[in-house]
Order: sequence, then structure tokens, then C-alpha cells
Amino acid sequence: MKNKIRLSLLVAALTGLCGGAMAQSVDQGKKFLYYQRYKSAKDVFDKILASNPNNIEAIYWQGQTLLAMKDSTAAGDLYSKALQTNGSAPLLLAGMGEVELHMGKTTDARQRFETAISLTKGKDIDVLNAVADANIDPKAGDAAYAIEKLNMATQVKKFNDPRTYTLLGDAYRKLIDGGNAVQSYNKALTIDPKYAEAKYKIGKVYLTQNNKDYFLPAFEEAVQVDPAYAPAWFELYYFYYYHWDPAKATEALQKYTANADAGPDVEMMNADFLVASGKFQDAKTKAQGIIATYGEKVNPRMYKQLAYICDTLADVSCAQQNIATYFQKQDPAAVTGADYALEASIRSKAPDSAGKSLAIESYKKAIAKDTLPDNKAKFLHDGMELAKKLGYKQGIADLAAIDYASKKAPNQNDVYNWGIANYQAGNYKTADSIFCGVYESKYPNEIFGYLWCARSKIAQEDTANPTGIALEAYDKLAAMSRSLDSTAKAAGSGDSTKYKGQALNAYFYLAGFYNNNKKDKATALMYLNKVLELDPTNTTAPQYIQMINRPAKQPARPASGGTTKPKTGK
Repeated sequence: MKNKIRLSLLVAALTGLCGGAMAQSVDQGKKFLYYQRYKSAKDVFDKILASNPNNIEAIYWQGQTLLAMKDSTAAGDLYSKALQTNGSAPLLLAGMGEVELHMGKTTDARQRFETAISLTKGKDIDVLNAVADANIDPKAGDAAYAIEKLNMATQVKKFNDPRTYTLLGDAYRKLIDGGNAVQSYNKALTIDPKYAEAKYKIGKVYLTQNNKDYFLPAFEEAVQVDPAYAPAWFELYYFYYYHWDPAKATEALQKYTANADAGPDVEMMNADFLVASGKFQDAKTKAQGIIATYGEKVNPRMYKQLAYICDTLADVSCAQQNIATYFQKQDPAAVTGADYALEASIRSKAPDSAGKSLAIESYKKAIAKDTLPDNKAKFLHDGMELAKKLGYKQGIADLAAIDYASKKAPNQNDVYNWGIANYQAGNYKTADSIFCGVYESKYPNEIFGYLWCARSKIAQEDTANPTGIALEAYDKLAAMSRSLDSTAKAAGSGDSTKYKGQALNAYFYLAGFYNNNKKDKATALMYLNKVLELDPTNTTAPQYIQMINRPAKQPARPASGGTTKPKTGK
């Protein structure tokens, strides 16, 4: 972020006799920018430029404010327009170069930087700072080039600018050189011990290293030397918020709120803290007030927060309305898996089962969106528990498929669970492909693939006009059942008839189909004989054999008196 405070010597030279009042206004805008109060800074520069559109200093710093607000397009438009009448203004050249770096135009940007430095003969600290600063924030910026120009600035006669060393620390941070960054920030503090930004940025270096023993004192020292420095209060608030020290978090939040620009983002932080404190009704009132006050300016996250609050308070209608608004307003790229999980939680409390079942769709989206395995596993578990509670078989099948796909090395139970979920949901073709395909292929010596393959096939059969879709599957089931029992018998197992029933059922099905549907008595008898081969004491097979072998009934004979003569037509 851009943080600028010191008054440029160039202001007095450009503003003439009335420069005192105007310079003070520019200095005030720069001070707001230093405190990261971007709205206040922009308001100051807007007023200056409204009365003097050609104020170079105000134009430059307004552009820096716009860049800090992530509006490089507006900054580029501002600098481009100003350069049409002030084409040799060094600060504007540096500012435009920064915009071009954001656009990836590194050659054009470097040319502008060199021109700006040449016009000031490399002796203007503000210009050297501007050129260096332009190379720190943009990804295409050259940190080594920035360091070179900042070192030039320190050699200028009567150099005494803490901002130069702070920028030098920023450039080293870009190079991931924390040691030199901290050293540079400390140099800034030797020039101005109350330069809170330098202390704050020392803290940021150690924060990236998660070194609490160093970053926490640095942030605390920053607000001690300058209690108005809101960025350090912000870091202290979040530290105490996440480590839950309510007293210190409350103090830091109050200080931050008092010293930051008012707006929906600050108000949202206060609403968040009410939620964290368990004051849900107060948080609901606060959130609704923020939305009513700021309208379209509200971050979409506020609607999500309100949905969560209402869900916690069991206000289903409020929760449903606000989570729907959140998804309507939020950039799809910014939506997270946790957002869909919240939607699932809200939908699961719908008054009707159809509404509740929609929660499963939200869980599926949450699993697909999140990147952390632990989160995916939690969403999958929660979704499966809800689907089972609802008796929502299709939802169970969908989640079982996701579960199976998530396994790096799925085992036999994983395949079975996936297949049986689809069978129970009535997805017989899918169950068919799982049991007849995946299961039998991966576990050819296990009975369950053959058994549920046959059952999945028969479930697809057209009962009015059977086609025999399951014949091969039942043949394989019978063969595998006998094979497994034979293997067990050969091994001396006491349970060598474990799958006898599966084989018998298969043979009876096959015999019935061939006799009744294919009218193939010979094949039907073959399968019935297999039944007796496997179970000589079976009493049902002989009955069917007798029925099949029974001679067909002869046509009824004509009454006595001989054959009926055909009519002659006379």
C-alpha cells in the first residue's frame, strides 16, 4: 500500500505566493494517505483540483491514492490527461510509469522513469522516491532498480527523509530479503523515531515469518509512537481477535474505528466482532443497519454474514433471503467452499423435505469448490449425514460418487458403497457399470461384484417383454459361487457351502427364463440338473423337471360319428 507523508519541496516552488495554504492542503492529503485513509485523502485532492486543476503535486498524489484504492484505470486516465499539458512534469512521468507497469509495459515505464530522473538531474528526492515507489507495488516492477534509485536519494545533499528508507525496506521485502528490509526500516526510525509506518512494516516482516515475539511488539510500538496509526491497530485487532483476548481486541477495534475512514468495511469489522462475542441479536441489528445505510456500496460479504447470523438465530426466512442475495452480488471467483457449506446449513433447515434436499446440492458445490482435503472431507461427511437423515437416496448416491472419486486408492468397501448407493437410489445402469465393471475387474475373486451385477441387471429387465439382459450375469454368479465354495472345501474350510444359496438361486432363475421366455426346454433342464448336482436333496427342481417333461396336451378329438367333412358349398 502507498503511505506518503512528507511535504515535497517542489510544492512551494510551483504554487507561488498562495502556496502556503495550498501546500498545507496537499500535505494533509498526503498525511491521510500515510494513515491509509484513502477516502479522506481523495476528498482532499478532489477539492484542491477542483480549484486548481493544474496542481502537479495534487495530481500526482491523487493518482497515488487511486492506485492505493486499486483503481489503476482511473489513475492512468488522470495522469494521461495531465501529461497532455504538462508533458515534462517529473512526478507525472513517474506516476504514469507506475500505471504502465501495472499494464505490463515495462519498456515504456522505464523510459518515463529515466526521463523524470534526467529532468531533475538525479537530485530530487521526491522524484527518486516516486520512481522507486512505482517499481515496488506492480508485479512487473523492478525492485533492484528501485533500490538503486533510493540509494541515489540518500546521497543527495541534506538528505533527511524517513520515507526513502521505508521505501527501501519495501523494495527489499519485494526481494524477500527480510534482514535488509528491517535494517532499512530502522534507518527510517533513526531520522524520525515517531515514523510509525516503519515500525508497522517491521512488524509485517515478522508477521510473514509468524514470529509473534517480534511482530506483536512492533505493532504495539507503532501505536505507542503514533496512536492515530490505524494500520497497526488493525493488525493488533486481528491478532487478539483470532487468539481471543476480548479486552484487547475490543480496545484495538475501537482505536482502529476511531482512526480509520468511516465506511461499510469498518462497520463490518464491528459486526464481525459482535458475532465472535456471541451477541447475535446485536449483530443482526448492526448488519441490517449497515445494509440499509450503504446499500450497493456494501461488500457482498455483509449479506453472507447476516445469513449466518440469522441461521444461528433460527430465522430461516432471513437466512435464506440473505444467502441468496450474497450469491447474486458476489463475484463467482470470490465464492468459497465454506460459502456453499453455509448455504447447505441454511437449506437443511427448510420446513419441507424438498427444500432440505437442496442442501445436498450445496454440499456438492462446497466439495467441488474447496481446495483443502480436510474441508472437503467435512463437507462430504455433513452432506452424507443429512442425506441419510432425510432418506434422500439420490443424494446419497451423488455423494458416494464424490467420495469414491476423492480416494487416491479406493478399496473394496469404497467400490461397494458407491455401487450399492446407486442401486438403492434406483440408478440401476450406474450400479451395473460399477459392479459388473469396476468391482468384478478389481476384485475378480469376490462374490459381491457378481451378485450385485446380476441384481442390477435384473432390475433393468423389462418385465412385460424380458430380453435376457441378466442371463450372463447369473451364469457368472453361479460359476463364481461354486468356485469359491470348491476352493474353501479344498482348503478344508468348515464353511464350504457359504455361497451355495447364490448358485441355486441363479440356476433357478436361468432355468425359468429359458423355459418360459426362450421356450428352450433343453437348456432349462440343464440348469435344473445343475441344481440337483449341487443339491441332490432339493425337492423343487424335480417338480419343475417333471412339469417340463410332461407331454403336451393333445388337441381335443371330434365327437362320435367320424370326422367332420368339409363343406362343399352346396
